[in-house]
Amino acid sequence: MSYVTETLVAAQPAPPPPPKAWAAARISGTLLMLFWIAALAGLVFYLYTAWDIDKIERYGPKFLSGLQTTLTLVGISIALGAVLSLPVTLGRMSKNPVIGGLAFAYVYIFRGTPLIAQLFLIYYGLGSFREQLQAVGLWVFFRDAWNCALFAFTLNTAAYQAEILRGAIDSVPRGQWEGAEALGLNRIQTFWKIILPQALIVALRPYGNEIILMIKGSAIVALVTVFDLMGETRRAFSRTYDFQAYIWAAVFYFVMVEALRIVWERLEARLTRHLKR
Repeated sequence: MSYVTETLVAAQPAPPPPPKAWAAARISGTLLMLFWIAALAGLVFYLYTAWDIDKIERYGPKFLSGLQTTLTLVGISIALGAVLSLPVTLGRMSKNPVIGGLAFAYVYIFRGTPLIAQLFLIYYGLGSFREQLQAVGLWVFFRDAWNCALFAFTLNTAAYQAEILRGAIDSVPRGQWEGAEALGLNRIQTFWKIILPQALIVALRPYGNEIILMIKGSAIVALVTVFDLMGETRRAFSRTYDFQAYIWAAVFYFVMVEALRIVWERLEARLTRHLKR
């Protein structure tokens, strides 16, 4: 074979590889996706055929009122928990064994027990000490189910936020402290102006996860007569026995979580844009 022939043969493109056979995992994944698509289509069809304008006009405003209650409860508890988490975080990082031990015990207890148990202990347990609470003027606060729920949620999320913040602060390189000290900044200035801003960026995504968990966990307040979204859903079902009330509640929760996820992703992209250059 001549040199020209060999060159032409070598220049010809290689034949395409034979199509790969579908693996078992790919087949099962495709079937599972088709199942969920069919289930979603069936759900949409059911909601369309079961649409009752009378029920919507009667219970729709109550659902919106419950949604507002849920958002208010979660928003206030997250804000108060953020304020409370800062001294708890400093206590966890303290070298004082008493302060560190108390902060550790607080975080350990509230992260190690279910939120519903904490809510019941505050709502039902403190009711057993009504006379003592009245003597110190606290019964006016704890006799209201809303206040008990807000108190329980604040204590719970503060423990989680404290651990999130502590881990974020520990992730800041030690050199940041040393560099600030070389510039003549004291420990307080270094913490507030250098360490904490960097730590909050690291903690941004865990904070978003904590808010999402609080939104979904807020449904338990319906068990202590707080008419949030789930509470209004239970009341609507008890009067209509139409289980699509729970379907609409799930839709509302899904929309809230998805909207928060999108907003949090854009916020994170905005605050961390300088890190991607």
